[in-house]
Amino acid sequence: MLIIFNPTAGQRRRQRLERALAVLRRLGRDFTLVETGHPGHAEQLAREAAREGRQVVVAAGGDGTIAEVAAGLAGGRAALGVLPLGTANVFAWELGIPVRPEASARLLAEGAARCVHPGQARFADGAARLFVQMLGAGFDAAVVANLDLGLKQRIGRGAYVWQTVRELGRYRFPPLRVVFEEGEVQVSSVIVSKGRLYAGRHLLAPAAEMARPGFQVALFRGSGPVAAAAYGAALPLNLLPRMPGLVLRHATWLRIEGEGVAVQADGDPAGRLPVEVQVAPAPLRVLLPRLAGVALAA
Repeated sequence: MLIIFNPTAGQRRRQRLERALAVLRRLGRDFTLVETGHPGHAEQLAREAAREGRQVVVAAGGDGTIAEVAAGLAGGRAALGVLPLGTANVFAWELGIPVRPEASARLLAEGAARCVHPGQARFADGAARLFVQMLGAGFDAAVVANLDLGLKQRIGRGAYVWQTVRELGRYRFPPLRVVFEEGEVQVSSVIVSKGRLYAGRHLLAPAAEMARPGFQVALFRGSGPVAAAAYGAALPLNLLPRMPGLVLRHATWLRIEGEGVAVQADGDPAGRLPVEVQVAPAPLRVLLPRLAGVALAA
């Protein structure tokens, strides 16, 4: 088992990592811990581990780290293990992976591999990026792009709330064009979701299924700071899917256009529009609880 950890994540995350490692040692599980040194390093390490025949490669971090490791493993036989050490841990909540370090470590020792189907984004410069939970363009991506990472380390999720308030006063809500195979729409923001949850345990796309190829696409037609604030207020109440001006539809391919508008993938800055989004070419094997209440293909 190879465990990939981002050392820039902060001392608290390292302490949580050590709690998980202590459990693995008590269970007699062999593992190697490696630390990333630069952006993209986790993907490189995961790909090398898969080539070497590692059966399990663990992402110890947040959703961005998980996505990097997943990109290195997708299509191979190595299974992705998750030690959730992030701020939101959306992927873990989605799939029933425990967020307590001790419990997630036991899952690494006792879980079963199941297949999920990630998404893939391709940008105008030809760069491709895999995402496991969601991709957003517009307001939420502007929040991610301008987030104070130092503040995030100090206060966690509160940094997103603070940045959201700041963006409400300065984001200009340019129109975005979303092209589907059967037509196109104009919106102010869009979130392409692989899972049901967003920003933690909050419901966004009730019909999304990790085990099936395709996405639930959340189209935000309401524009301006008042509409954005209303969407934000509805999110923690799990009322967002019912909000006026929000349309959810299924897709396996789409293109999002909007000059210079920010894009985020799994909570990290990913680039600028335009972007094409499709199902990733190959599935990803993930270690999950054996009795998880998630319908996944073996």
